[in-house]
Parts: sequence; structure tokens; C-alpha cells
Amino acid sequence: MAAACGPCGFQPEPGVKVVVPAMPTTLDWSHSDPMSWVNYPVMLATQKGLTTLGADHSVQPGLAERWERESDAAGHEVYTFHLRPDVTWSDGSPVTARDFVFGWHRALLGRERGEMADLEGAEAVLALLERGAPEAEVKAALSSVGVAAVDARTLRVTLARPRSYFLARLANVYLFFPAPSADLEGKSDEAVRDYFDRPRDGRPLAVGPYRVERWDRAGERVRLVYNPRSAFLPPLGPGETPAPVLTLMKSEIGPALYERGRVDFVFVDSAAALRGMRAADLKREPLLSTYFLGFNTERPPLDRPEVRRALARALDREALLAGLLPAARATNVLLPPELPDAATPEQAARLPRYEPERAKAELAGAKGLDRPLRLVVKAGDSFVPEEALAERIAAQLAKVGVQVVVDSRSDFSAQVARRTPQGPRAYDLQLRRLGADYAHPNTFFTLFERQGNHQTGWETQAGGEPMRRFEQLLEDADGDPDPVHARELYAKAQEVLVGEEAVIAPLYHPDRYFRARARLHGLDVDPFNFLALRALRLGADGTPTAHAEGQEP
Repeated sequence: MAAACGPCGFQPEPGVKVVVPAMPTTLDWSHSDPMSWVNYPVMLATQKGLTTLGADHSVQPGLAERWERESDAAGHEVYTFHLRPDVTWSDGSPVTARDFVFGWHRALLGRERGEMADLEGAEAVLALLERGAPEAEVKAALSSVGVAAVDARTLRVTLARPRSYFLARLANVYLFFPAPSADLEGKSDEAVRDYFDRPRDGRPLAVGPYRVERWDRAGERVRLVYNPRSAFLPPLGPGETPAPVLTLMKSEIGPALYERGRVDFVFVDSAAALRGMRAADLKREPLLSTYFLGFNTERPPLDRPEVRRALARALDREALLAGLLPAARATNVLLPPELPDAATPEQAARLPRYEPERAKAELAGAKGLDRPLRLVVKAGDSFVPEEALAERIAAQLAKVGVQVVVDSRSDFSAQVARRTPQGPRAYDLQLRRLGADYAHPNTFFTLFERQGNHQTGWETQAGGEPMRRFEQLLEDADGDPDPVHARELYAKAQEVLVGEEAVIAPLYHPDRYFRARARLHGLDVDPFNFLALRALRLGADGTPTAHAEGQEP
């Protein structure tokens, strides 16, 4: 162990040490990239959105202390946000409305610019960028985008059309966080990259309880230090103190380091390890996430919805999960019950659920089931016991006369996208997890829209009519100001996807497991599967680690 640590970058570090699955790819929250999930722990610890989410996932004030919502004469949704007067960057300078205008303009030019498409005028900018328009033309279009500083503390945001999920997205999607315009305006692209890529002299600035002091890419470490100027410091209880230094690190031997007292937090991402674990410090976070069986709707015999529905009814979710995890939340619905506007029990009862005799009868006369169905699953161990679930699905479907061959693949994404010479995709069944990016039903449905990366081919079913109806229900729900009626529309969209068309068969809502020292208070994993550092405090025993400081961890 000691020999292995030397070349892996395990030098002495003060403070709390947290092992994470991956290092950030960028610290530039306005530009981001398609691997944005790896950036969230740092972004959420150092930055903040206009809104935040309460324990019940309701939208609460964040950088904005309040806001008004209205419609203009053209039918656009207009928000006026009033910024908190006590919020400053980590150097003491105020956060202004201009910081949002500057940051959102940068996001519209970045690698995930499609995330900003709801803003009025954004589609015109995106179209210009798509065709490689001259910079002056793009700059002129940016000036017409629906984000404007009314004054230093008032921000006006205009959406192209009403969007009920917008406030929830502002809380979590870090492209909507403000950028320090006073630091960045007028800088060259190279200077801006240097600002984020080489943290130094208190930069990049932060508004959260931590700021980045050092980013060691070679050693795969990010060092965060406490930001006492933050307006969002966690309240301290009796005997609690702030954690002055926090180091995020990547290590293949994280569990072993935790056992030896050399790190303070580690994910338990092995379902096999979980089955035998009895650690007193093992914790579980229920995620806003759904693991499902997906069908290739273009390939016989799964091109018929009645066959897909019958297969969904043949699955005993409780039996699939029994003994594989310390706890499991089996389900037959896409939307987790904790999600605002999730389906009611009555609505969920209308979706396919375990009815083995009915499934067997429906499949008995189905044509095309004389060949084995190929079930593609991601190879390797993770916090989801994917290969074990695949084998159990094969065994359950065998009981209703359906033969399944499990194909565990390291190239899972390529396999579900691969097409046969005849045109349809080559797989029959796939296993996949979908996690929420924000607390709203919209985030679960976007994967299954026409442009979503669902790889099921269901946009071709019945001439595209079910997909058109599904997308219209979502469009109506996203723009409905009445939350009760919107909930009914989302439930109908779920019924088209999961019930009528049975494009997927939901199996369970996953949980994330981790181990943390008892002295770490508030260090958690949030329901979106992101490491939550904002509320971190040290308990009465404030010693940074179990071993003596200065020794090699």
C-alpha cells in the first residue's frame, strides 16, 4: 500500500479528504462540457444560483431574495429577480445583475449552449453559431437575448415561452450561475482559460462557502478553502467549527484508504461490496433516479406495443432486487414519488405492473418470440447491480416462454446505437439509469423526446403519432401555470411512454451509498447524485484525520 501511494500523488494534505469518482474537466461554469456531471461537486460548493431547492424540492430564494413572474404582450414569460444585498464574491466585491448577463452570454457561446435555449432570442444565436456566422453578427444577436440588468441588483429574464421548470433549473444547472464580469470582461480567450485553469491569488472568485485554491490535474486533486465572505455559510451548532480546507481526490484504492484512516469520505460503488458490508458509518441517499429496461421498438417482435406491455407485466421487481442491495425501491413508474408533480398512486396503478399470468397469456400467441432476445447491459461493477439484474430478468422472462441472452458490454453506448444492415438497431433490450438534473418532471422526459438519446426508435411507432402526442403533452405541461393541471398532463405523458407504448419498463429508483467520518457534519450526497459540500462542518472532535498530520496519507 505504501509503495502504491507514492506515485499516485498521495502527499500530505491538511484538512478533510474526500475521494470522488472523477476529477472536474473544467472550473469554468459558464462554458462547461458534455461531461458536466463531474464538475458539479466543485461548482455547487463554490457557486450559487438565483434559486435553491428546499428539503421537499420546492423552489426557494438563492442569490435572488424574491422575484415576480408575468407575461408580456407577446406571450413571453418574464421574470424580474431582485438580488440579495448581502451577497458578495469571495474578494468582497458585490454580485451584480451584470454578472448574470455576462455569464449567460458566455454560456450561449459555450459547449453546452443548448441548455440556454429557453431564453427569448437564444434560438437565433444558436442558429448563427450552427452555421458559423461572423462574430459581429453573433454579438448583435446576443444583445437581443432575454437577459438584462435593470440596475445593479435587478435582473430581468424573458423566456421565449412559459416554462414551469425554469426556476428549478436555475437552482442546479450551473450554466445559469453568475460569472465575475469585473474579472473577465475584456480578457482574451486565452486569459479567460488561464483564469479558470490555474487557480491562484484568490481566483476564480466564488460566492459559495468554498473557493478553489489549487487544481492539481496531474495529481488528480482539487483543494478547496473556506470562504468566510460567503452569504451562504452553514450555521454552526454547539461544538461545530467550519472545515477550513477540503481536498477532493481521485483514487482507485479509495475504500482501502478510508479503512486505514487516510481519507474521510468515500463512495461505496460496488453492489457486491454492499451486500457484505455491515459498517456503522455506511449511509444511503435515495436518488431522484430511475433504472429501467428499454425496448428496441423498431425490431420485431418488440415493434408491437402489446408485446412490450406483456414483457413489462412479466417482471417481478421486488424479486429482481431481493438480496442485491441493503435496500431497494422497486417501481413500475418513471417519476420517483419524491419528485414534485410525480404520478399519484392511482395514476401509477394504470401503468404495467407485475401480472405474470396475464403476461404469459398475452405472450403465448405472440409471433417472433421463437428467437432469443439480446439484452445489452453495461459491464463492470457499480452502485447499480446491472449484470445481476440482467441475469434475473432473463430468468423471469424464461418463465413466460421468452428466451433472453445477456450481453455485458464495456462499449454499451455504441452497442445500443449500432444498426443492423436492414436499418433497425441491433439490440433488443437495454438496461439503463436516468437521473434528474433538477427537481421537475421535465428532466425525466427530455431523454425520450424525438431528439433525446433514448435509442429506442419509438419516434417511428404508428407513423410518429404517439411521439407527437407525447411531446405535445409535455409542451402543454411545461407551459401550464396551474400546477394541478400540469401534473395531470405529465401523468398522461408518462402513461403514453410507459403504459400505452411501453417504450420502457421502470424497475427501481436507485440509492447511492457512502461512508463518512462521524465528525463530518453535513457532508452528504444530494438527490441528484452530486456530492454536497455546502453544509460541511466539523464536529466537536476537530482533528482533521485519524492519523498524525504530516505523515504520508
